Amino acid sequence: MVVGLTGGIGSGKSSAANIFKEFGIDCIDADNVAKNILDLNENARKLFINEFGDKYIDKDNKINREILREDIFNDKSKIEKLESIIHPKVRDEIFKFIENSSSIYTIVDVPLIFETNSKDFYDKIVLVDCETNTQISRASQRDNRSNENIMKIIKNQATREQRLSIADYVISNDSTFENLKKEVIKTHQLLLGLNINE
Repeated sequence: MVVGLTGGIGSGKSSAANIFKEFGIDCIDADNVAKNILDLNENARKLFINEFGDKYIDKDNKINREILREDIFNDKSKIEKLESIIHPKVRDEIFKFIENSSSIYTIVDVPLIFETNSKDFYDKIVLVDCETNTQISRASQRDNRSNENIMKIIKNQATREQRLSIADYVISNDSTFENLKKEVIKTHQLLLGLNINE
């Protein structure tokens, strides 16, 4: 069974994923794969340089994401071009991970299930959900960004309602880490098909 774990910025999705890992569940972070694909995948890197040139390669022979982001942020056609290089490779890596997974179910930690209209790829979707104010304070502390900046990211992501509309299970993460752990345990049991009493 392939489970999509989703949630907006600052929702605590990565923390939830780490707890699932503690229970022996194989988990792949799609964002992480996407972030490193141009550095680690020879083919993707070649396609990128053919399309964008080598001005984004830094002295360590890595992609300078800051400059790339600044250059393409407001150019829709460049963003689409970059995504057309990255996304198929990320998909390949995820398929490979799922194929080699030996846990009872496999989690793909991915923020944009609703936005990419990819819900049908997953057998179940688990949403890590919290209030917008909680998202803002968590993400701004973690990333050292302004509240306005985080709010802009939130506005570009699916709304809570949209994410809730595709979720099979919802992990509420508005309070403590201990509470998050309890919620993950409950969801883990439901994914295993155990009937539990509240």
